[in-house]
Amino acid sequence: MNKDNHQGVEAFYNYLWAYILVALSGCLGNVVDGIIVGNLISEDGVSAINLSRPINQFIFTMHLLINAGAGMLVGYALGQKNIDLARRYFTQALLFSVGLGVMLAILGGVFFPSQTARLLCSNEQILPLAREYMQVLLLGNPAFILMWGLSTMVGVDGQPKLVSLAVVIDNVVNLCLDIVFIQWLNWGITGSSLATVVGHLVGIAILLSHWWKPKNYRLTPVFARFSFPAYKKIVSQGAPLAIASVSLTLLLLSANTIVLSTLGRTGIFAFAVCMNLLQIYNLFLSGTCQTLQSLGAIQVGKGDAEGFRLVLRKSFWFITVTMAITCVFVWVDPQAIAKLFGATELDMLTETKYALRVFALSFIPFCYIYVLMIVYKLYGQHRMALFISFALSLTVIPVLWVMARTMPNLLWYSYLIAYVIEALAIVILHKATHVKMSISK
Repeated sequence: MNKDNHQGVEAFYNYLWAYILVALSGCLGNVVDGIIVGNLISEDGVSAINLSRPINQFIFTMHLLINAGAGMLVGYALGQKNIDLARRYFTQALLFSVGLGVMLAILGGVFFPSQTARLLCSNEQILPLAREYMQVLLLGNPAFILMWGLSTMVGVDGQPKLVSLAVVIDNVVNLCLDIVFIQWLNWGITGSSLATVVGHLVGIAILLSHWWKPKNYRLTPVFARFSFPAYKKIVSQGAPLAIASVSLTLLLLSANTIVLSTLGRTGIFAFAVCMNLLQIYNLFLSGTCQTLQSLGAIQVGKGDAEGFRLVLRKSFWFITVTMAITCVFVWVDPQAIAKLFGATELDMLTETKYALRVFALSFIPFCYIYVLMIVYKLYGQHRMALFISFALSLTVIPVLWVMARTMPNLLWYSYLIAYVIEALAIVILHKATHVKMSISK
């Protein structure tokens, strides 16, 4: 291995393990959060959190639209050593994030909390818990967007380890306060949501320490008037990821509705546990994609095709190995996972075991397709990236709807069937349009 390749591999794993730690912390935070709620509140509390996921996903979509796109542009600019341009993109993204977060907090958290909860939850038994959780989630969403946005920029600026430290402490604070707020202060599910917001505020404070050192001043906010071309470029760059997230939001909303109406409380609990299983896959998927976006964008900015291909090879190898291990782990003892989330009723245990084994397989093509979307984006193949972002979740909705009405006993296979269909569509479209894979911005 030559010196450049060795440095490339070292940089890849420096970024990867830092982002894996970020994803691991987030994954454990979400999963343990569900375990704490399931055991300290009720199984319906776990379901209420799952019914709130479309809100989480929508907030994350706003982050992707602004900060993921801006992060890539900052990476390109830093790779070209254009510090002034990098600073301007950073400033525009920061202002956009804060403004949008405040607007969402006022609309959803102050004026329409009950309407939002009823839109996402049709079960009267779960509705009060869902409303309490969602209102705090909406009021605290500026902290969510700013935490993720600063994480993206600090990572691109060469400090992925600080990002991992911030996220780890964020989630440790969240989980400790979960117990304090729920068990000791008796704040119920509101305490769970509030603990998450406080954790993010602590994480933001840690990320801001990035600018304590003069050597990190290359990426600092600068005075910048509103620039429509800059925002247009930021949004355009982040659009595929944001559209994928919007589609996932619609999928979560649709899937929650279909599962709840088809399989009732038992089904929605099983689905909630499966969505927590997705957090395990997301642990590796998120780490891989963050590395691709940050390190890959810098390689593209430099025009280093060989370095970029090295990042791609390592990414696909890593995601393949980790998915295989996760799938085997779930198949060995799905009942233990169900019990971990507080399942005690026999029908819930049986349904959750069945669903977990199916979803363990279904998430494999999902992960490959998502990584492929990032690859197309970095190669400058925007149309293919947009197609994947639309299809990634929207393909599942009609399949889920048909299965619910024709073969409800096979409802859990909807995801697997839809992702196989999408994978075939990508292959056909790639060949039909003669896509050329070479690095360009």
